[in-house]
Amino acid sequence: MQRRTFLTRTAALTATTVAAPMVLAQSRKLRFGVGPFMPTAEESRKAFTPLFAHLAKQLGAAEYDLAVSTDWAGLAVAMGSGQLDAAWMGPWGYIIANNATDCQAVATVKYDDKPTYHAIIVGRPDLAAAKFPDDTRGRSISFADVGSTSGWLIPTYYATQIWKIDPKTFWKYSEGASHPANQIAVANGQVDLATDFDRNRNAMIAAGRIKEASTKIVWTSDPLPNDAFALPKSASRNLMQQVQGILTAISVEQAKTLMPPRYTGFVAATHASYKTIEAAGIAVGRIKAKR
Repeated sequence: MQRRTFLTRTAALTATTVAAPMVLAQSRKLRFGVGPFMPTAEESRKAFTPLFAHLAKQLGAAEYDLAVSTDWAGLAVAMGSGQLDAAWMGPWGYIIANNATDCQAVATVKYDDKPTYHAIIVGRPDLAAAKFPDDTRGRSISFADVGSTSGWLIPTYYATQIWKIDPKTFWKYSEGASHPANQIAVANGQVDLATDFDRNRNAMIAAGRIKEASTKIVWTSDPLPNDAFALPKSASRNLMQQVQGILTAISVEQAKTLMPPRYTGFVAATHASYKTIEAAGIAVGRIKAKR
């Protein structure tokens, strides 16, 4: 993979052949990818393997590889360079890859039965931030890596376009951390503020990784589309429709065994579902508008 330590691979996993295989030849090994949703690659692999095994089986594939990205930008690179047949991608990572290669979203994941979530900025519990961001000028803040929607793109967009500040001079700024690391850094008092998304904070509290009172939310974005499930431009229309159908057919009950906790299935999506993310990327100068 063409990005530092970007992917770690599982061994090929054999899936049972379905009685009526889909368009893929059974000898075709599928290459799937997923982003760094959990604190470690191994945890992400364990959490997401059942879903990809289900998809491979429904497509009639004899075996597949599941690659786990160590950063969001790396997953976009892999999709954009044709190294993956399908991937569960963060919204911004999907837009980066689409902008470069026209990969296409076919589904949006549901979390607590909702296809949207929020970017947040959290602060130390004792931090005075009644008027945000004004009250936090000069404080230390940790942004996530530049491939993250909620951890980099959206707070950067709000800072530069809405609040009219330069985050790198307004705060004592750093970037590149994972979302779990950001929460822990604030909880431990290593930084005053950090970017995150509500789903991650809720999951960390539920898992006992942080206490709810150890960080407080000081800013929340407008609703954002949840993660995209995308296929490369080279995928046939028929395959895209089949993958979309398989994912959207997953019931809430099935999701309990196929997906990580609180993920409840998928809704159908197209590229238009992510236009707000694309607009933010253009506004901050990270991608160019397509002609």
